[in-house]
Amino acid sequence: MLSTVLILFFFAAIAYNLGAGLYFMMTDKGDSDRTLKALTRRIALSVVLIALVILGIWTGIIRPHGVGG
Repeated sequence: MLSTVLILFFFAAIAYNLGAGLYFMMTDKGDSDRTLKALTRRIALSVVLIALVILGIWTGIIRPHGVGG
């Protein structure tokens, strides 16, 4: 259950940073580096999420299954 909540938290944070990057890109008109920082955070969160899923599978906390159960 904790792993599911953690994964959903990371998805929400990734989606938020993606939206923030889009918002900053539309409003800043090249005046600041907020778009770059938001998209960099999104990439970092995605890499951490992938690493945590791999670690979870490796330790047995997450058990992958085939399509359809």
